Amino acid sequence: MLRAARRSKWADAVANNPNHSAWYVQRFRDMAANGADLVGEARLIDAMAQRGSTILDAGCGPGRHAGYLHAAGHTVVGVDLDPVLIQAAEEDFPGPRYVVGDLTDVVLPTDAPQEFDLVFSAGNVMGFLHPDTRRDVLANIAGWLKPEGRAVIGYGAGRGYDFDDFVTDAASSGLLLKQAFSTWDLQLFTEESAFLVAVLHRARTALPPS
Repeated sequence: MLRAARRSKWADAVANNPNHSAWYVQRFRDMAANGADLVGEARLIDAMAQRGSTILDAGCGPGRHAGYLHAAGHTVVGVDLDPVLIQAAEEDFPGPRYVVGDLTDVVLPTDAPQEFDLVFSAGNVMGFLHPDTRRDVLANIAGWLKPEGRAVIGYGAGRGYDFDDFVTDAASSGLLLKQAFSTWDLQLFTEESAFLVAVLHRARTALPPS
């Protein structure tokens, strides 16, 4: 567990409200039951991947994206720090390998893939990170990628993580921005965009976190 000084906003929310995770799970179950489209992000990742790719969902939550990608034929690992969300993922979307762990220091099980064709992070995970852990998380994402792998990271503005700072942190952590969009269906990113979907490649020589 992270010490309190470096605890994520999500961990703070759970500490302040023990029912927060259960509420979040039920919220998305209700949305799915009402026919909401909840897998647009996963459709993009599937379109970018060759059949049978290895994919890591960094901050997988209750598993809807990981489950979709598993059903599409990929080998999927989902990581999330919240055991309540992981339990819901295993119940609602079995098939992927789910791991409870913080993205700053999680160690993947030895019987799971250790390198991935694609690593993605949806659901505003970057906005939940404590500022002191951002480069650690980005360095881990870089380290999980195969040499020609790609990372896709999406989050919204107004969450305390400026987009330019994110790009700088990514470059310092071994991830180079190649393309930027404002939505998961690839609308053009502009200076006025309130959301960033960043496609990043590993630097040829991965840099240590700083």
